[in-house]
Formats: sequence, structure tokens, C-alpha cells
Amino acid sequence: MPEEIEVPTEHLHEQLEHEAHSSQERWIMMVALTAALLSVLAAISALFAGHYANEAMLEQIQASDQWSFYQAKGIKSSVLDSKMELLKQMGKETDEKDVKNSERYKEEQQEIKKVATEKQEGSGRHLVQHNALSKGVTLFQIAIAICAISALTRRKWLWYGSIALGIAGIVLVYFLL
Repeated sequence: MPEEIEVPTEHLHEQLEHEAHSSQERWIMMVALTAALLSVLAAISALFAGHYANEAMLEQIQASDQWSFYQAKGIKSSVLDSKMELLKQMGKETDEKDVKNSERYKEEQQEIKKVATEKQEGSGRHLVQHNALSKGVTLFQIAIAICAISALTRRKWLWYGSIALGIAGIVLVYFLL
């Protein structure tokens, strides 16, 4: 009987193990890079979300100031109108200056109302932008958590899911702004 040739498989087995380990390390590195990229996107989105929230609040405060100014002009106009009506009832003449001031206050009220309404609308637009960015930040944060879970459990499908959530966050932020 011929001698059986023994093929050294130990070296082959070690090399396969090394390749599998190297492939696994590359995959984990890709998961880590994905998480890092998602973190950057979340940070930028959070920064802009905060900016738009601040802008919305400032414009709402400015609108409130304008409405107060509007009311003040209305009160001045009403006081002058009451004064002129009282003088008329007493049979006295009203001062032409009072009539002009009353009309001016009413005109100024219309301009103030326009500015106040514009400020309120601007505040609303900034709030919509803030909400869109906040939802994007939430999606990015969930995607980061799923990246970590995928690395710990060595489940690639979770990593793909985190990428999909990251893309959804990008779409949400990009298209809703």
C-alpha cells in the first residue's frame, strides 16, 4: 500500500482564522466609522436646531413687543378720541392737532400690526425648522445606538439598519429645511 500523503492543514487553518479575524476587525472599524459620522451629523443638526429655536423665541419676543406697542398706540388714540368727543359734547371745539394725532396713531397701528405679524410668521418658520432638525438628531442618535449594538452582537443587519436610519435622518433634515 502506498504511503498516504499528509497535507499540512494547520498553516491553512491559521491563515483562514487570521483572515476571518482581519475581516471581522475591518467590519467593526466600519461600524465605528459609521457611528462617528452619525455623531458628527447629530452634533451639527443639534447645533442648527438650537439656533432655530433661539431665533423662533427671539422673533416671538419681538412680535410680543410690537403687539404691546400696537396696544399703546390704540390706547393713545382712544384717549384722544374720548377727549375730542367730550369736548364736542361740551360744545367746545377740538384741537386740529388732536385730530391729526389720533389719525396718525391709527396709521401707525397698521404699520406696527404688519411688523408684528411678520415677526410671528418668522417665528413659526424657525420653529418648523427646529422641529425638523430635532427629529433628524433623534434618528441619528438611534442609529448610533444601533451601531453600538451591532458591534457588540456582531450582527451586520443591525449595522445596515443603523445606516438606513442615518440616511432617513439626512433626508429628514435636508428636505424639511
